Amino acid sequence: MCKYVIGVDYGTDSVRSVVVNASTGAELGAAVFPYPRWKKGYFCDPNTNQFRQHPLDYIEGLESSICEALDNAGEEVASQVVGIAVDTTGSTPVAVDQSGTPLALLYPHLENPNAMFVLWKDHTAIKEAEEINTLSNQWHIDYTQYVGGIYSSEWFWAKILHVIRIDPHVRSDAYSWVEHCDWIPFLLTGGTDVSKMYRSRCAAGHKAMWHSDFGGLPSNEFLATIDPLLDGLRDRLYRDTFTSDVPVGSLSLDWAKRLGLSTDVVVSVGAFDAHMGAVGGQIEPYYLSKVMGTSTCDMLVAPADTFGDILVKGICGQVDGSVIPGMIGLEAGQSAFGDVYAWFRQLLAWPLEQILGANAEIDEDTRTKLVAQTKDQILVKLSTDAGEIDPLESGIVAMDWLNGRRTPDANQALKGALIGLNLSSDAPKIFRALVEATCFGARKIVDRFQDEGVPIRGIIGLGGVAQKSPFTMQILADVLDRPIKIARSEQTCALGAAMFAATAAGLYNDVMEAMQAMGPGFDVTYRPKADQVEKYHQIYARYEQLATLVEQTEQSS
Repeated sequence: MCKYVIGVDYGTDSVRSVVVNASTGAELGAAVFPYPRWKKGYFCDPNTNQFRQHPLDYIEGLESSICEALDNAGEEVASQVVGIAVDTTGSTPVAVDQSGTPLALLYPHLENPNAMFVLWKDHTAIKEAEEINTLSNQWHIDYTQYVGGIYSSEWFWAKILHVIRIDPHVRSDAYSWVEHCDWIPFLLTGGTDVSKMYRSRCAAGHKAMWHSDFGGLPSNEFLATIDPLLDGLRDRLYRDTFTSDVPVGSLSLDWAKRLGLSTDVVVSVGAFDAHMGAVGGQIEPYYLSKVMGTSTCDMLVAPADTFGDILVKGICGQVDGSVIPGMIGLEAGQSAFGDVYAWFRQLLAWPLEQILGANAEIDEDTRTKLVAQTKDQILVKLSTDAGEIDPLESGIVAMDWLNGRRTPDANQALKGALIGLNLSSDAPKIFRALVEATCFGARKIVDRFQDEGVPIRGIIGLGGVAQKSPFTMQILADVLDRPIKIARSEQTCALGAAMFAATAAGLYNDVMEAMQAMGPGFDVTYRPKADQVEKYHQIYARYEQLATLVEQTEQSS
């Protein structure tokens, strides 16, 4: 009899669940649940880079997406589900009480953004990240050595410190802090004691400076020196971490009833979306697996016995077992990729929403449809027209740091830029420059790995941009001067989670075996065009000059 597993993928805007045949990897049912509070912009302030998500969005989405995916999978499937695994964005921590309940689910914090999950893209902790870096450079142990030597405002400790500094109520009521990817498995298995929560090796190693060389997390002395408010918190967090092939436990009776599943269903340790996505996309040693959506996460795995003592500067960490147990997982990425295109689309859509959308001479239903249909076509038309422009024609060069710079060398205070504009600079030309900028940012990451002695043997493209934008992917192949093979599955993160679920449930000896059996293969390969490659070498030199100028300007201001 067939066995089935469920992969749950928490993205920035929605959660998606897939029901997968554990023998073949075939997807039987899927469902997506957009976060209702997030969609309305609740608890967020883009002007201050504050992005928070309410745990109810996660809970409602978990139940709704899994139940709908099971319904879509057909009768009799639910009775044969044996495992569930979850991936999430990160670092996305939240304050919890001793039972592991997020404070935003408890009075009086129900509407308090500081008691909610601090989303990966929240950059309110820039000052705190700077303080962590300053002390790390002076301390007798460099706790940032395994996270690229620079701690980011997107990560665990900086976010915690920022929140407890500005909110004494959260500070006094928070017993501990947990990552989103750790909390969902804890929730599903009915956890009631945060000290017994299984903590993800992926999240701890890449975002919380956990490493076995340090005996776990940074010392209490180090943390208390950053700020006395952190004194004692380390003891209320964790010592041990676990890879995602390890079972956390089985579904609680409550969640089994909610989902229509058995209490025998195994729940595995969680991880970040890009890490499980790399597995779903069949990552290979020394292949850069690029999960391309609103931002990018670039994953690379290397056998520990061949990787040696390399410490790659300026990336988001290198952690044993964070992607594939038994291998070193390395992470890099860009803070904005698809978000850059979405920003430009929103900029162009302003008159649609503010003028056409308010035109009383057209009935409301027609206005709404016109605005929506036009917005949906903006990037499609821009890509078509921009594709007809020679790279050297416009003279426009853009900087992709609209949401700061993740890697190489994290600096979330940096901003985007455009140079080379004139009166002939139309929307397609500017759009092409923005796409080229995101691809140049990707090249900076490849260059950094190679400069640090890490070979890049191939590129794998995953995620929405890789699947839906041939225009972007061809430019990326030309800029990198490398072929890029695109994973066939549209849900690589959820599929990767399903592979871990199958492994944790005992259906496979390890995740490599699960990946081989359940992997969907690849769709298409984008190959660099020789005539474009040379042109992009020229433009890349200008991009690097602009990058230096923007960074110098930001430092001087």
